[in-house]
Amino acid sequence: MKTIPPIAWVRRVAFALLAMLCLTGPAWAGKYASIVVDLETGQVMHDREADEPRHPASLTKVMTLYLVFDAIDAGKLKLSERIPVSKAASRAQPSKLGLKSGTTIKVEDAIRALVTKSANDVAIVLAEKLGGGSEAKFVVKMNTKAKELGMLNTTFRNASGLPDKKQITTARDMAKLGEAIYMDHKNRYNYFSLASFTWGKRKYMNHNELLRKVDGVDGIKTGFTNASGYNLMASAERDGRRVIAVMLGGKTGRSRDAHVADLLEAAFMDLTGVQVADADDIRARIAFGDRVTTAADDLALAQLRKLQEPDAALVASLDDDAFANEEGTAEDGDEGVEVSEGDAADTDAGDDPIGALIEASPGATPVQTSATTVPNDQAILVTSEMGATSAPNTLAGFSAAGH
Repeated sequence: MKTIPPIAWVRRVAFALLAMLCLTGPAWAGKYASIVVDLETGQVMHDREADEPRHPASLTKVMTLYLVFDAIDAGKLKLSERIPVSKAASRAQPSKLGLKSGTTIKVEDAIRALVTKSANDVAIVLAEKLGGGSEAKFVVKMNTKAKELGMLNTTFRNASGLPDKKQITTARDMAKLGEAIYMDHKNRYNYFSLASFTWGKRKYMNHNELLRKVDGVDGIKTGFTNASGYNLMASAERDGRRVIAVMLGGKTGRSRDAHVADLLEAAFMDLTGVQVADADDIRARIAFGDRVTTAADDLALAQLRKLQEPDAALVASLDDDAFANEEGTAEDGDEGVEVSEGDAADTDAGDDPIGALIEASPGATPVQTSATTVPNDQAILVTSEMGATSAPNTLAGFSAAGH
């Protein structure tokens, strides 16, 4: 009987595991969707499941802020104005500032609280102010503006992003919103780059970790609910070129951040033609997307590296911290309960005044979803939407095969 050396067994197992991973394709979560857009040309540099319905979570607050900025520009709201806190706002689910009914908050403080703390009570306060005392009426304005911006597959049901089964969007629509708020309110866009916000004796750090970690990132918003997964809309500018990336449905805050960082790096490599030292690693990470890597996967890859590079360490690369729920733990003032940027009981029950208002509003249209998606077996960074005059998309070179 032929004896197979131990190293041969290692090779066979490692290659078998790697082949299995490659054949199954990227293990995207069912909630996952992403898109990357070059703001200068409008070219979609990457999209995957970008037209599939997803829950926006606190990315909803970008639309809330868009309408707040509209009101300020129109003279209907002043940054120094103080707005009242209703009983409904004070009862909002966390994450929140903990505003008390009957008190007031200055408009500029409210903006800062939405950007950094992602405070749901503050979102309701602003909505009621601009909706004539009714969040439902403000939501109608949100949906009207969404249609004006071409967000045809989005329906808002509240101003905060708190869970509602009928509050849906797509990665492409969120990218349109990100582009619109930058182009239409460029003079107020710097709010999204705030590192922190101080309220009373507490200092709240911005949930958007990419502000501190990725070159050129200056906004814009994170989000999380159990239904949505971890969402992120990020924008970065380098050498005068701006890119917007949206990812929905991440499994952890950290893996989401890392994935969006990779998408941005790949986009700038394409725009500048400059390849970074770990370009191949970026390709590989994007290929597998936001997945929870198993110890066996890591060990197989480590074994392959060991065979190719004798000095490489034969260890799994799992990082327990990668699974930390960064936005799902209580902050100071949340009374020790486990919270998120909108993880609460679904509000889609009983009477539906918001739905009635939406349906009765002029120009109301049913939500539609497009079947245009990018198959998993195609190149990783590709576009399914290019204008007739657009140049060929060179990001298709970032394929799993490493072309």
